[in-house]
Amino acid sequence: MEGSLAPSTAEKKMEETPLQRIKKWCVLLGASLEEGFGYAKGAVVGFTKKLTAKSEEDATAADMQAAKMQVAAADHAEDVKKSLH
Repeated sequence: MEGSLAPSTAEKKMEETPLQRIKKWCVLLGASLEEGFGYAKGAVVGFTKKLTAKSEEDATAADMQAAKMQVAAADHAEDVKKSLH
């Protein structure tokens, strides 16, 4: 594809300045940290609600909420990382 106008991935990397790479790395690090904190928050909230549950239904709902929070954190981090690539 020598006649192609779109730059290849290797050419894009060559065009990145060191400052752009650092900025990209910081955003990726922030997304990963945010994912970890979101996952931990979901686990703590779920565990706390499960401890205070008065019935099996409440405990199951707490597990579901924790799982949803963890999935939401992972999805958000994945979206941020995809937007950079």
